[in-house]
Amino acid sequence: MSPATISTNDTTTDTKGNVSRILHRTPWAPPIATSAKGIYVQLQDGRELVDAVGGAAVTSIGNGHPEVVKAVQEQVAKVAYVYNVQLSNEPAEELSRYLVDSGHGAFAACGFVAGGSEALEAATKLARQYYYEISQPQRTNFIARQLSFHGNTIGTLQLGNHPSRRRPYEAILNKTNFHHVSPAYRRRFSLDGESEEQYVERLAKELEDKFIELGPDTVCAFVAETVVGATSGVVLAPKGYFKVMKAICEKYGALLILDEVMCGMGRMGTLHAWESFGDGIHPDLQTVAKGLGGGYSPIGAVLMSKRIADGVRSGSGFWQHGHTYQAVPISCAAALAVQKVIKSENLLQNVLSAGARLSTHLREKLAAPSPAAPYIADIRGGGLFWGIEFDSPAGKPGFGPRVQEISLRNGLIIIGMGGGAAVDGSKGDHAVLAPAYNVTEEEVDLIADLFVKSVEEAVAEFLA
Repeated sequence: MSPATISTNDTTTDTKGNVSRILHRTPWAPPIATSAKGIYVQLQDGRELVDAVGGAAVTSIGNGHPEVVKAVQEQVAKVAYVYNVQLSNEPAEELSRYLVDSGHGAFAACGFVAGGSEALEAATKLARQYYYEISQPQRTNFIARQLSFHGNTIGTLQLGNHPSRRRPYEAILNKTNFHHVSPAYRRRFSLDGESEEQYVERLAKELEDKFIELGPDTVCAFVAETVVGATSGVVLAPKGYFKVMKAICEKYGALLILDEVMCGMGRMGTLHAWESFGDGIHPDLQTVAKGLGGGYSPIGAVLMSKRIADGVRSGSGFWQHGHTYQAVPISCAAALAVQKVIKSENLLQNVLSAGARLSTHLREKLAAPSPAAPYIADIRGGGLFWGIEFDSPAGKPGFGPRVQEISLRNGLIIIGMGGGAAVDGSKGDHAVLAPAYNVTEEEVDLIADLFVKSVEEAVAEFLA
């Protein structure tokens, strides 16, 4: 097998000989999970895997937490479903209060959706509705960033700029209302000799120039991941970036929308990732999803400032967005229970301490004399959200995906991707680690050991 090749299968067959009829999202047939507890996943073939990335930064408190299981079971017995156009429900109301209060004045209202892509779709629609309600109908443009990912619907693919995910659909994407500026990725995109402050100034000028090019009063919002997730591998914006970007939005009357689907709800060691930057700014609209429900039930949310809530309430008076599975009682009960566990077990503190331990292990174990050391370009992140960027051995493509494949063979689930270091998706390899917030010290050590072993095996293979 060549280093860039991922093993493929047409079908998955279980131990009883049943052939899967699922058209999988991967070119290979994924193994079948039968049970899970904490960060451990049991497979049908008898193997046990350690989940070091929470699926995709989803399982914030692992699988099988008794408090969440109890909450879901009790809610199923009480009210499984009501349609939120007709009836609200107790868990949705309580969860909404919790989320609004968690912003300490940043938010005045929220709306529920079924996941991350829908959250971004709903946020862009809400931004547009807001300006429609306050009699600024000319605001029809959105500005996001290259190498961004905001979801897999047609609308969110237009908003984002993830080259490989957009490629099959380019011919049907709207090039009129969605525009892009450079990523905030200093390691790859700053100029020689450019300081961090100068880099931020240049990005700010680019955004302002884009406003002026489009017509400042035509822009609805600037949209960004607070911490870039899988696309480029946990990229944190340079110091002062969001403060300057929000100032530009305010100057021209536009909104700042922060996408915290992957990095929010505690992943960075603060409940909202923007709090970890400590610069005193907050978004006008914010999306959350993965860590909100922790994988126990599909759910996402759009959090909105008083400005947005008041604008809509003084106009039509209601949110003109909806789907069948919105504010579902079971999902809201699950999410509420997850958030209560995070608070009662003081897991944000564990995110910080376990994250520091993971960072230390990675930096020590992937440094010389490790054979992988020459190919580790960067180790970055915060809390329990870490990206490892690679310089592929011998310049061969596919190193990130191959590390993922070898990790799985070694009993470790990670994310390994390529194409996150160039705006056309032509280069760059990285891995992402994002274990559950209640991961133990022993489990952190195990994750680090298995990951380093897998990277070193991939290096040996690529150099062979």
